[in-house]
Amino acid sequence: MKHSLLPLGGAALATGLLAVGLTGTAQAAPDWATDRMAGTEASALSVARFWAASNYVALKKATAYSPDAATPRLTAGGGYSPDGRPGTIAPIGAENPTPALVKNVNLPKTIGKVFFVANGEFRWCSATSIQSKYRNLVATAAHCVYDTANNGHTMDKWVFVPGYYQGKVPWGIYVGKQAWTHYDFDVFEDYDKDYAFVTVYNGIGFDRGLKDVGRLGDNVGGMGFTWNQPTGKPVYAFGYPAAPHPDGNKPYSGVTPKYVYGKPSGKIYVSAAEKVEEHVGLKGAFTPGADGGPWLSQYSSSRRLGYVSGVTSLFGDQDKNNRYDLITSPYFDGETADIYKKAANVWSGSIVRK
Repeated sequence: MKHSLLPLGGAALATGLLAVGLTGTAQAAPDWATDRMAGTEASALSVARFWAASNYVALKKATAYSPDAATPRLTAGGGYSPDGRPGTIAPIGAENPTPALVKNVNLPKTIGKVFFVANGEFRWCSATSIQSKYRNLVATAAHCVYDTANNGHTMDKWVFVPGYYQGKVPWGIYVGKQAWTHYDFDVFEDYDKDYAFVTVYNGIGFDRGLKDVGRLGDNVGGMGFTWNQPTGKPVYAFGYPAAPHPDGNKPYSGVTPKYVYGKPSGKIYVSAAEKVEEHVGLKGAFTPGADGGPWLSQYSSSRRLGYVSGVTSLFGDQDKNNRYDLITSPYFDGETADIYKKAANVWSGSIVRK
């Protein structure tokens, strides 16, 4: 498949292939697909040590995941189409959040980078911790989890590092255990479903010897989750933009997280090359590296909490001046919520004894 939009990369072995029962009757595939990542404690510890070796040299060498591709103008279409009633799940520690008006925007503690190896290169995307039963869940873009370039498995050595900054790992390294995505992305690389939820083991710290630093959500919290919402509500899109614009201009370093604020368009965006028929668009000059970063509604700057209503998927150049001026996200609907809920109820546990 030839891609024409940034970013790319991400499909895994599906668990939901069309099944045939004993009666010979074909059964419809489920909406979800899942894949194991570091499936054992020993393999997870090996992954953590890989990134931590020689004072985190691999983390420092990693670059934004941005395969070369053309960037055409995305086509604006009709409105969004919810598939059911709206729903919300509160963030960790905020059952009834009340947004506060503050002068400055405080960055959420939950955001960070996911690091992985793709085609032998050290890469990263943006992501966030999100509410879950065992406080062990990360939300990001599916193309930052599943490797479409190799057509069939998750990215190698996948970890989440919240608050990463120039080799600093303030809350530890969290190794991915199990990835959950939509069947249509897993099998067909359908970017209308470019979202993923990954369970992670307890964090590992190396600064004072190897130790278990606890669950992700206990350390940094976790954003809430929302679906089937009107698209005209304001959102903050957070991420680590780093790659240059198509014209070579490079306004971001990728070192610190940035944000875009605005109201997503009431229209949807379409891209045949990516099988996109219903993306939500937000005006902004983010560049790749922000892929997978959360779109947060009802974000309270004082409490640094909000609700994940999307993740950055594609980057568009709408006025054709070789500068990105649009980011898009899949529309989060009831199918997204079902996949999230499956992932949010899966235990992962510790890699090492405390």
